[in-house]
Amino acid sequence: MKVLWLSHLIPYPPKGGVLQRTFNMVKELGRYHDVTLVAFNQSGFLAASLPDHDDPLRVAKQELLKSVTSMHVLDIPEDSLPMGRYQTALRALLSGRAYNMEWLKSAKARKLISDLVSGGSFDVVHIDTISLCVYFDLFEGLPVVLNHHNFESAMLTSRADTESSPLKRLYYRYEASRLLRSESRFCHRSRLNLTCSDDDAEAMKSAIGGGNFLSVPNGVDINYFYPDRSVAVAENSIVIVGGLSWYPNREAVEYFIHDIWPLIKVRIPDTSVDIIGRGPTPAMLKLAETDEQFRVHGFVDDVRPYLWRARFYLCPIRTGGGTKLKILDALASGCCILADPFACKGIAVRDGVDVIYAQTPENYVDAMLELLDNPAREAALRKAGPELIRHRYSYTGIGRHYAEALDELVMEPVYRQRSA
Repeated sequence: MKVLWLSHLIPYPPKGGVLQRTFNMVKELGRYHDVTLVAFNQSGFLAASLPDHDDPLRVAKQELLKSVTSMHVLDIPEDSLPMGRYQTALRALLSGRAYNMEWLKSAKARKLISDLVSGGSFDVVHIDTISLCVYFDLFEGLPVVLNHHNFESAMLTSRADTESSPLKRLYYRYEASRLLRSESRFCHRSRLNLTCSDDDAEAMKSAIGGGNFLSVPNGVDINYFYPDRSVAVAENSIVIVGGLSWYPNREAVEYFIHDIWPLIKVRIPDTSVDIIGRGPTPAMLKLAETDEQFRVHGFVDDVRPYLWRARFYLCPIRTGGGTKLKILDALASGCCILADPFACKGIAVRDGVDVIYAQTPENYVDAMLELLDNPAREAALRKAGPELIRHRYSYTGIGRHYAEALDELVMEPVYRQRSA
Protein backbone atom coordinates (compact mmCIF):
# COMPACT_ATOMS: atom_id res chain seq x y z
CA MET A 1 0.00 0.00 0.00
CA LYS A 2 1.14 3.55 -0.72
CA VAL A 3 0.57 6.12 2.02
CA LEU A 4 0.90 9.90 1.70
CA TRP A 5 1.76 11.33 5.13
CA LEU A 6 1.46 15.10 5.69
CA SER A 7 3.26 16.51 8.73
CA HIS A 8 3.44 20.05 10.13
CA LEU A 9 7.04 19.45 11.25
CA ILE A 10 10.09 17.34 10.49
CA PRO A 11 9.45 14.36 12.80
CA TYR A 12 13.02 13.99 14.02
CA PRO A 13 14.67 13.58 16.49
CA PRO A 14 12.12 11.63 18.56
CA LYS A 15 12.70 13.73 21.68
CA GLY A 16 9.37 14.26 23.38
CA GLY A 17 5.78 15.06 22.48
CA VAL A 18 4.59 15.16 18.90
CA LEU A 19 8.09 14.43 17.55
CA GLN A 20 8.23 11.16 19.41
CA ARG A 21 4.76 10.02 18.41
CA THR A 22 5.06 10.97 14.75
CA PHE A 23 8.57 9.59 14.28
CA ASN A 24 7.68 6.21 15.77
CA MET A 25 4.36 5.97 13.93
CA VAL A 26 6.07 6.72 10.61
CA LYS A 27 8.87 4.30 11.42
CA GLU A 28 6.52 1.44 12.30
CA LEU A 29 4.14 2.12 9.41
CA GLY A 30 7.13 2.02 7.07
CA ARG A 31 7.65 -1.64 8.00
CA TYR A 32 4.35 -2.54 6.34
CA HIS A 33 3.65 0.11 3.67
CA ASP A 34 5.41 2.55 1.33
CA VAL A 35 5.26 5.98 2.97
CA THR A 36 5.78 9.29 1.17
CA LEU A 37 6.42 12.00 3.77
CA VAL A 38 5.63 15.67 3.11
CA ALA A 39 6.81 17.79 6.03
CA PHE A 40 6.96 21.49 6.82
CA ASN A 41 10.27 22.58 8.24
CA GLN A 42 9.92 24.41 11.55
CA SER A 43 13.60 25.31 11.20
CA GLY A 44 14.10 26.92 14.60
CA PHE A 45 12.51 23.96 16.34
CA LEU A 46 14.62 21.52 14.32
CA ALA A 47 17.84 23.41 15.05
CA ALA A 48 17.05 23.49 18.78
CA SER A 49 16.45 19.73 18.71
CA LEU A 50 19.78 19.01 16.96
CA PRO A 51 22.06 21.69 18.43
CA ASP A 52 25.30 19.84 17.73
CA HIS A 53 24.80 19.61 13.96
CA ASP A 54 25.63 22.25 11.35
CA ASP A 55 22.95 20.95 8.99
CA PRO A 56 20.11 19.56 11.13
CA LEU A 57 17.79 19.15 8.13
CA ARG A 58 20.27 16.86 6.39
CA VAL A 59 20.62 14.74 9.54
CA ALA A 60 16.84 14.48 9.96
CA LYS A 61 16.27 13.51 6.32
CA GLN A 62 19.02 10.92 6.51
CA GLU A 63 17.33 9.22 9.45
CA LEU A 64 13.76 9.48 8.18
CA LEU A 65 14.65 8.05 4.77
CA LYS A 66 15.47 4.81 6.56
CA SER A 67 11.73 4.42 7.13
CA VAL A 68 9.99 6.27 4.28
CA THR A 69 10.14 5.73 0.53
CA SER A 70 10.54 9.44 -0.24
CA MET A 71 10.50 12.74 1.63
CA HIS A 72 9.61 16.28 0.56
CA VAL A 73 10.36 19.32 2.73
CA LEU A 74 8.46 22.62 2.59
CA ASP A 75 9.15 25.99 4.16
CA ILE A 76 6.58 27.66 6.39
CA PRO A 77 5.38 30.83 4.59
CA GLU A 78 5.34 33.13 7.63
CA ASP A 79 8.99 32.34 8.38
CA SER A 80 10.09 34.42 5.39
CA LEU A 81 8.03 37.47 6.39
CA PRO A 82 8.90 40.21 8.88
CA MET A 83 6.82 39.52 11.99
CA GLY A 84 5.30 36.71 9.94
CA ARG A 85 3.37 35.10 12.77
CA TYR A 86 1.61 38.37 13.56
CA GLN A 87 0.82 38.94 9.89
CA THR A 88 -0.72 35.48 9.69
CA ALA A 89 -2.70 35.99 12.89
CA LEU A 90 -4.03 39.33 11.63
CA ARG A 91 -4.99 37.86 8.27
CA ALA A 92 -6.82 35.02 10.01
CA LEU A 93 -8.59 37.44 12.33
CA LEU A 94 -9.77 39.66 9.49
CA SER A 95 -10.96 36.70 7.42
CA GLY A 96 -12.86 35.11 10.30
CA ARG A 97 -10.70 31.98 10.28
CA ALA A 98 -8.56 30.40 12.98
CA TYR A 99 -4.82 31.06 12.96
CA ASN A 100 -4.36 27.28 13.02
CA MET A 101 -6.05 27.09 9.63
CA GLU A 102 -3.83 29.77 8.04
CA TRP A 103 -0.21 29.28 9.08
CA LEU A 104 0.52 26.33 6.76
CA LYS A 105 -1.19 27.72 3.65
CA SER A 106 1.28 27.84 0.78
CA ALA A 107 0.90 27.92 -2.99
CA LYS A 108 4.15 25.99 -3.29
CA ALA A 109 2.90 23.32 -0.92
CA ARG A 110 -0.41 23.07 -2.75
CA LYS A 111 1.36 22.50 -6.08
CA LEU A 112 3.73 19.90 -4.62
CA ILE A 113 0.95 17.94 -2.94
CA SER A 114 -1.26 18.17 -6.01
CA ASP A 115 1.54 16.85 -8.23
CA LEU A 116 2.26 14.00 -5.81
CA VAL A 117 -1.38 12.96 -5.68
CA SER A 118 -1.72 13.15 -9.48
CA GLY A 119 1.27 10.93 -10.08
CA GLY A 120 1.57 8.93 -6.89
CA SER A 121 -1.26 6.36 -7.05
CA PHE A 122 -1.70 6.66 -3.30
CA ASP A 123 -4.10 4.37 -1.50
CA VAL A 124 -4.62 6.51 1.60
CA VAL A 125 -3.69 9.94 2.98
CA HIS A 126 -2.65 10.57 6.59
CA ILE A 127 -3.04 14.21 7.70
CA ASP A 128 -1.16 14.60 10.96
CA THR A 129 -2.90 17.71 12.30
CA ILE A 130 -6.01 19.78 11.66
CA SER A 131 -3.92 22.70 10.29
CA LEU A 132 -3.04 20.65 7.20
CA CYS A 133 -6.69 20.23 6.25
CA VAL A 134 -6.29 23.36 4.12
CA TYR A 135 -5.18 20.85 1.45
CA PHE A 136 -8.11 18.46 2.01
CA ASP A 137 -9.74 19.27 -1.34
CA LEU A 138 -6.74 17.74 -3.14
CA PHE A 139 -7.63 14.25 -1.93
CA GLU A 140 -10.99 13.78 -3.61
CA GLY A 141 -11.79 10.06 -3.85
CA LEU A 142 -9.02 9.01 -1.45
CA PRO A 143 -9.64 7.80 2.09
CA VAL A 144 -8.28 10.43 4.48
CA VAL A 145 -7.17 9.75 8.05
CA LEU A 146 -7.01 12.86 10.24
CA ASN A 147 -4.82 12.62 13.32
CA HIS A 148 -5.48 14.66 16.47
CA HIS A 149 -2.50 14.94 18.81
CA ASN A 150 -4.85 16.89 21.08
CA PHE A 151 -8.41 18.20 21.03
CA GLU A 152 -7.00 21.55 19.93
CA SER A 153 -10.03 23.81 20.32
CA ALA A 154 -10.74 22.43 23.80
CA MET A 155 -7.14 23.18 24.78
CA LEU A 156 -7.55 26.77 23.64
CA THR A 157 -10.77 27.09 25.64
CA SER A 158 -8.98 25.74 28.70
CA ARG A 159 -6.14 28.19 28.14
CA ALA A 160 -8.61 31.06 27.92
CA ASP A 161 -10.10 30.00 31.25
CA THR A 162 -6.72 30.31 32.99
CA GLU A 163 -5.39 33.38 31.13
CA SER A 164 -5.03 36.51 33.28
CA SER A 165 -4.86 38.99 30.38
CA PRO A 166 -8.38 39.99 29.23
CA LEU A 167 -7.17 40.61 25.67
CA LYS A 168 -5.45 37.22 25.39
CA ARG A 169 -8.43 35.53 27.00
CA LEU A 170 -10.71 37.05 24.38
CA TYR A 171 -8.37 36.02 21.56
CA TYR A 172 -8.08 32.40 22.76
CA ARG A 173 -11.86 32.10 23.00
CA TYR A 174 -12.22 33.51 19.48
CA GLU A 175 -9.55 31.15 18.15
CA ALA A 176 -11.15 28.18 19.91
CA SER A 177 -14.59 28.84 18.43
CA ARG A 178 -13.21 29.22 14.88
CA LEU A 179 -11.02 26.14 15.24
CA LEU A 180 -13.90 24.03 16.57
CA ARG A 181 -15.82 24.93 13.41
CA SER A 182 -12.94 23.56 11.29
CA GLU A 183 -12.56 20.47 13.48
CA SER A 184 -16.25 19.69 13.07
CA ARG A 185 -16.11 20.14 9.31
CA PHE A 186 -13.01 18.06 8.64
CA CYS A 187 -13.67 15.35 11.23
CA HIS A 188 -16.93 14.55 9.42
CA ARG A 189 -15.23 14.65 6.01
CA SER A 190 -12.39 12.34 7.11
CA ARG A 191 -12.95 8.62 6.75
CA LEU A 192 -11.17 8.03 10.05
CA ASN A 193 -10.06 10.25 12.93
CA LEU A 194 -7.20 9.20 15.19
CA THR A 195 -6.96 10.29 18.82
CA CYS A 196 -4.42 9.48 21.49
CA SER A 197 -7.06 8.17 23.92
CA ASP A 198 -10.69 7.13 24.24
CA ASP A 199 -11.23 10.21 26.44
CA ASP A 200 -10.22 12.54 23.60
CA ALA A 201 -12.35 10.59 21.11
CA GLU A 202 -15.45 10.83 23.29
CA ALA A 203 -14.88 14.53 23.98
CA MET A 204 -14.52 15.30 20.28
CA LYS A 205 -17.53 13.23 19.24
CA SER A 206 -19.61 14.96 21.87
CA ALA A 207 -18.49 18.42 20.73
CA ILE A 208 -18.84 17.91 16.98
CA GLY A 209 -21.76 15.48 16.90
CA GLY A 210 -20.26 12.17 15.86
CA GLY A 211 -17.60 11.12 13.39
CA ASN A 212 -15.62 7.92 12.90
CA PHE A 213 -12.86 7.70 15.54
CA LEU A 214 -10.10 5.26 16.42
CA SER A 215 -7.85 5.54 19.46
CA VAL A 216 -4.19 4.94 18.64
CA PRO A 217 -2.40 5.56 21.92
CA ASN A 218 0.91 7.25 22.38
CA GLY A 219 3.61 4.74 23.04
CA VAL A 220 7.24 4.14 23.90
CA ASP A 221 10.26 2.82 22.06
CA ILE A 222 11.07 0.18 24.69
CA ASN A 223 14.49 -0.40 23.14
CA TYR A 224 15.36 3.18 24.11
CA PHE A 225 13.45 3.76 27.35
CA TYR A 226 14.01 1.01 29.93
CA PRO A 227 15.10 0.74 33.58
CA ASP A 228 18.86 0.83 34.22
CA ARG A 229 19.41 -0.34 37.78
CA SER A 230 23.16 0.09 37.42
CA VAL A 231 22.70 3.87 37.73
CA ALA A 232 22.76 5.00 41.35
CA VAL A 233 19.68 6.91 42.47
CA ALA A 234 20.52 10.32 43.95
CA GLU A 235 19.06 10.75 47.42
CA ASN A 236 16.11 13.16 47.70
CA SER A 237 16.30 14.13 44.03
CA ILE A 238 13.48 15.21 41.72
CA VAL A 239 13.26 15.47 37.95
CA ILE A 240 10.62 17.36 35.94
CA VAL A 241 10.62 16.92 32.16
CA GLY A 242 8.88 18.77 29.32
CA GLY A 243 9.47 21.40 26.66
CA LEU A 244 8.87 24.72 28.38
CA SER A 245 7.77 26.56 25.26
CA TRP A 246 4.53 24.54 25.47
CA TYR A 247 2.29 26.34 27.94
CA PRO A 248 0.98 23.30 29.93
CA ASN A 249 4.57 22.29 30.74
CA ARG A 250 5.55 25.87 31.52
CA GLU A 251 2.54 26.35 33.79
CA ALA A 252 3.33 23.08 35.57
CA VAL A 253 6.89 24.17 36.35
CA GLU A 254 5.69 27.61 37.46
CA TYR A 255 3.18 25.90 39.77
CA PHE A 256 5.99 23.73 41.14
CA ILE A 257 8.20 26.78 41.76
CA HIS A 258 5.53 28.89 43.45
CA ASP A 259 3.59 26.27 45.43
CA ILE A 260 5.38 22.93 45.72
CA TRP A 261 9.08 23.81 45.90
CA PRO A 262 8.80 26.16 48.93
CA LEU A 263 7.01 23.41 50.87
CA ILE A 264 9.65 20.84 49.91
CA LYS A 265 12.39 23.25 51.04
CA VAL A 266 10.80 23.36 54.49
CA ARG A 267 9.87 19.69 54.97
CA ILE A 268 12.65 17.93 52.99
CA PRO A 269 15.34 20.64 52.89
CA ASP A 270 18.14 18.59 51.32
CA THR A 271 16.14 17.95 48.12
CA SER A 272 17.42 18.91 44.67
CA VAL A 273 15.46 19.24 41.42
CA ASP A 274 16.47 19.03 37.75
CA ILE A 275 14.24 20.85 35.24
CA ILE A 276 14.63 19.40 31.73
CA GLY A 277 13.16 20.96 28.58
CA ARG A 278 13.80 23.50 25.85
CA GLY A 279 12.78 27.12 26.38
CA PRO A 280 13.09 27.78 30.13
CA THR A 281 11.78 31.20 31.14
CA PRO A 282 14.02 34.00 32.50
CA ALA A 283 12.39 33.53 35.92
CA MET A 284 13.39 29.85 35.97
CA LEU A 285 16.96 30.65 34.97
CA LYS A 286 17.15 33.40 37.59
CA LEU A 287 16.01 31.02 40.34
CA ALA A 288 18.65 28.52 39.26
CA GLU A 289 21.29 31.23 39.73
CA THR A 290 20.25 31.89 43.33
CA ASP A 291 19.25 28.39 44.45
CA GLU A 292 21.93 25.76 43.90
CA GLN A 293 19.44 22.96 44.59
CA PHE A 294 17.23 24.13 41.70
CA ARG A 295 18.92 23.21 38.40
CA VAL A 296 17.68 24.17 34.92
CA HIS A 297 19.20 22.25 32.00
CA GLY A 298 17.14 23.28 28.98
CA PHE A 299 17.07 20.77 26.12
CA VAL A 300 19.18 17.66 26.66
CA ASP A 301 19.96 15.17 23.92
CA ASP A 302 19.47 12.15 26.19
CA VAL A 303 17.02 12.47 29.06
CA ARG A 304 17.47 8.90 30.31
CA PRO A 305 20.33 9.48 32.77
CA TYR A 306 18.22 12.10 34.53
CA LEU A 307 15.29 9.67 34.74
CA TRP A 308 17.45 6.85 36.08
CA ARG A 309 19.15 9.03 38.70
CA ALA A 310 16.04 10.73 40.07
CA ARG A 311 14.46 9.49 43.28
CA PHE A 312 11.15 11.06 42.26
CA TYR A 313 9.65 12.00 38.91
CA LEU A 314 7.12 14.83 39.31
CA CYS A 315 4.53 15.78 36.70
CA PRO A 316 2.26 18.53 38.07
CA ILE A 317 0.56 19.23 34.72
CA ARG A 318 -3.04 20.38 35.15
CA THR A 319 -3.91 21.77 31.69
CA GLY A 320 -3.51 20.80 28.04
CA GLY A 321 -4.75 17.75 26.18
CA GLY A 322 -3.82 14.39 24.70
CA THR A 323 -1.83 11.79 26.59
CA LYS A 324 1.51 12.72 28.07
CA LEU A 325 4.40 10.95 26.39
CA LYS A 326 6.65 12.06 29.23
CA ILE A 327 4.60 9.91 31.63
CA LEU A 328 4.94 6.91 29.32
CA ASP A 329 8.71 7.44 29.03
CA ALA A 330 9.02 7.71 32.81
CA LEU A 331 6.98 4.55 33.35
CA ALA A 332 9.13 2.65 30.84
CA SER A 333 12.30 3.90 32.57
CA GLY A 334 11.20 2.60 35.96
CA CYS A 335 10.72 6.00 37.61
CA CYS A 336 8.91 6.60 40.86
CA ILE A 337 6.16 8.91 39.57
CA LEU A 338 4.12 11.47 41.48
CA ALA A 339 1.65 13.20 39.17
CA ASP A 340 -1.56 15.14 38.99
CA PRO A 341 -4.35 12.80 37.78
CA PHE A 342 -4.81 15.13 34.78
CA ALA A 343 -1.23 14.37 33.66
CA CYS A 344 -2.12 10.67 33.44
CA LYS A 345 -5.37 11.14 31.54
CA GLY A 346 -5.79 8.53 28.82
CA ILE A 347 -3.11 6.22 30.26
CA ALA A 348 -4.16 3.01 32.01
CA VAL A 349 -2.26 3.69 35.22
CA ARG A 350 -3.54 2.80 38.68
CA ASP A 351 -3.11 5.19 41.57
CA GLY A 352 -0.83 3.62 44.15
CA VAL A 353 0.30 0.85 41.78
CA ASP A 354 1.95 2.46 38.74
CA VAL A 355 1.95 6.09 39.94
CA ILE A 356 0.91 8.10 42.96
CA TYR A 357 -1.63 10.84 42.36
CA ALA A 358 -1.13 14.26 43.89
CA GLN A 359 -3.47 17.23 43.51
CA THR A 360 -2.12 19.69 46.07
CA PRO A 361 1.40 20.76 47.08
CA GLU A 362 0.88 18.93 50.37
CA ASN A 363 0.00 15.72 48.47
CA TYR A 364 3.36 15.79 46.67
CA VAL A 365 5.39 16.32 49.81
CA ASP A 366 3.42 13.81 51.88
CA ALA A 367 3.88 11.18 49.15
CA MET A 368 7.63 11.86 48.96
CA LEU A 369 7.99 11.50 52.74
CA GLU A 370 5.92 8.31 52.79
CA LEU A 371 8.03 6.74 50.02
CA LEU A 372 11.28 7.76 51.71
CA ASP A 373 10.10 5.78 54.75
CA ASN A 374 8.87 2.83 52.69
CA PRO A 375 11.51 1.54 50.23
CA ALA A 376 9.44 -1.56 49.43
CA ARG A 377 6.59 0.54 48.09
CA GLU A 378 8.99 2.64 46.04
CA ALA A 379 10.49 -0.52 44.55
CA ALA A 380 7.01 -1.83 43.66
CA LEU A 381 6.19 1.41 41.80
CA ARG A 382 9.46 1.23 39.88
CA LYS A 383 8.69 -2.36 38.82
CA ALA A 384 5.06 -1.82 37.82
CA GLY A 385 5.67 0.94 35.26
CA PRO A 386 7.90 -0.97 32.81
CA GLU A 387 5.56 -3.97 32.98
CA LEU A 388 2.57 -1.80 32.04
CA ILE A 389 4.47 -0.29 29.10
CA ARG A 390 5.60 -3.65 27.73
CA HIS A 391 2.06 -5.00 27.81
CA ARG A 392 0.13 -2.00 26.46
CA TYR A 393 2.27 0.83 25.10
CA SER A 394 5.08 -0.52 22.93
CA TYR A 395 5.22 1.31 19.57
CA THR A 396 5.84 -2.02 17.83
CA GLY A 397 2.31 -3.17 18.63
CA ILE A 398 0.78 0.28 18.15
CA GLY A 399 2.32 0.63 14.68
CA ARG A 400 1.10 -2.80 13.64
CA HIS A 401 -2.41 -1.95 14.85
CA TYR A 402 -2.46 1.24 12.77
CA ALA A 403 -1.11 -0.53 9.67
CA GLU A 404 -3.90 -3.10 9.98
CA ALA A 405 -6.49 -0.32 10.37
CA LEU A 406 -5.31 1.22 7.09
CA ASP A 407 -5.51 -2.18 5.39
CA GLU A 408 -9.15 -2.48 6.45
CA LEU A 409 -9.89 1.09 5.37
CA VAL A 410 -8.68 0.75 1.79
CA MET A 411 -10.49 -2.58 1.42
CA GLU A 412 -13.87 -0.91 1.89
CA PRO A 413 -15.89 -1.37 -1.34
CA VAL A 414 -15.80 2.28 -2.46
CA TYR A 415 -12.00 2.45 -2.22
CA ARG A 416 -11.36 -1.07 -3.49
CA GLN A 417 -13.34 -0.22 -6.62
CA ARG A 418 -11.28 2.97 -7.09
CA SER A 419 -8.00 1.04 -6.85
CA ALA A 420 -9.25 -1.52 -9.34
